[in-house]
Amino acid sequence: MHKPKHYISDYVIAAICVVISLICIIPMINLLARSLSSTDALIKHEVYLFPVDINIGAYQMVLTDPKYIKAFIWTVILTIICTVVSLVMTAACAYPLIYSELKGRSVINIFITITMFFNAGTIPNYLLMQSLGLLNKPLVLILPGCLSVYNMIIMRSFFYGIPESLRESAQIDGASFFKILSSIYIPLSKPVIATLALFYAVGRWNGYSDALMYLSGPGGSKWYPLQLLLYNILNNVNSVEVATQEGFSSPGLSEALKAAIVMFSTVPILCVYPRLQKYFMSGVMVGAVKE
Repeated sequence: MHKPKHYISDYVIAAICVVISLICIIPMINLLARSLSSTDALIKHEVYLFPVDINIGAYQMVLTDPKYIKAFIWTVILTIICTVVSLVMTAACAYPLIYSELKGRSVINIFITITMFFNAGTIPNYLLMQSLGLLNKPLVLILPGCLSVYNMIIMRSFFYGIPESLRESAQIDGASFFKILSSIYIPLSKPVIATLALFYAVGRWNGYSDALMYLSGPGGSKWYPLQLLLYNILNNVNSVEVATQEGFSSPGLSEALKAAIVMFSTVPILCVYPRLQKYFMSGVMVGAVKE
């Protein structure tokens, strides 16, 4: 049996991939080791890739504190709601634009594309949320980011790749506009839907800047997502007063608790990604090359 030839470039590429993988993985391993190490080892800077004097006290503190549990549950609910709403809005925007008989389609496409490169800015957006009465309310975390133009273009391009004959035959049979979307386009678009669901879910799960801006007033703190809670802890951990409020009793414990909270907020979304990865390449590449 003929063995394939291996060139030097193959080994170079493999080595580069290994190095890049290690650059991504080693910080996570270090973080996990810090979260499981004793306070003395952390104070002495003895922790690198493996835990020293394993201690799960930081995780016990996180998992038994109602503040973290409440933020975690709210973030899960918020992520699910935002993902579903965003997918509905994306499909509702992309589907009409594939109809050549839609009047003003080219103008609509131009205006939609312009929003990818220009926006009003932070202060006008804040004033808009204020005038709509959304500040310090959960809807302020859902409505402003419910549609991504980039993701809409991907879905629209994927819809273009579905044969028009399917749509025309359904129209001849008397299928309505929404019936065609729900019965033909959505079932055939599972790869791109899964891909965009991953984009929206990761973006919402990791988002904190909008919550930091829009939930700063009275009553807003009860809607803090997990990432904003983590941001506040990491940002204020050097303050003795805040450290005491958060349950830190020593510099070592604070370092272990910070690492545990980061792991606590990162692992769930990492568990979701492998389940959707098989759709990722097909969803993005097919949607990107068909027009």
